[in-house]
Amino acid sequence: MKRIIKAVAAAAVTVALAGAAQAQSALHDILDSGVLKVGTTGDWNPMTLRDPATNSYKGYDIDIMAELAKDLGVEVEFVPADWKTLVNGVVAGKYHLTGSASISPPRMKVAGFSDSYIAVEIFPFTLKDKAGNFSGYDSINQPGVKVATTLGTTFEKLAREWFPEADIKVVEAPARGFQEVLAGRADVFITSNIEGSTLEEKFPVTRVPDTGPRAPSPIAMLLPQDDQVWINYVNNWVKVKKATGFFETNRAKWGL
Repeated sequence: MKRIIKAVAAAAVTVALAGAAQAQSALHDILDSGVLKVGTTGDWNPMTLRDPATNSYKGYDIDIMAELAKDLGVEVEFVPADWKTLVNGVVAGKYHLTGSASISPPRMKVAGFSDSYIAVEIFPFTLKDKAGNFSGYDSINQPGVKVATTLGTTFEKLAREWFPEADIKVVEAPARGFQEVLAGRADVFITSNIEGSTLEEKFPVTRVPDTGPRAPSPIAMLLPQDDQVWINYVNNWVKVKKATGFFETNRAKWGL
């Protein structure tokens, strides 16, 4: 009888230890390993940009993650990701959190979000020499108008909703919708006010005339949905950094 009791007790301890291991927060993993793993796409100017020659990153998001790692007292490791698998990477534990991503109900079903620290609005853009062909959103939603977008992004979903009559041309990352317009393979692309302002400085693109902003959306970091310890830490960190003016300073640095 004593042997049975001991065996049961040992089994209970084993189960409890296994459960504790599974329940360990990403925060503890980060502090134990000394590394904060961040999923980032490297293709959203000026939020996250990857230099393929040096495999280094820069941008608004990158500065935020570097600051978070510094305050944690650890190194930051940027893990290459793409938009269509960004959420899956968090769920699978490939990284501890991501850079900025739009808060959306589909993503909320499987992943957690930090508190928001910036918002985006969406506009349609075209080449400057084609701007006279369009006036307002209805002028885009016409047969024969080619609207380029990148697979798996929020922009793809919005393009299909806003322009059901147009020809939606989908490209896969690392290709981007705006590149299709620059190459003459499409007429219009949609993007955020954040990226659009940067593209207007570098390329002959402009907002489509008579189109106001649509789909204002808060953006935040994606985190494991069931890791409340880690979510609490990041949310409180965001509050502290807002209070100290870090986010405003970083926005000004990147022209946001």
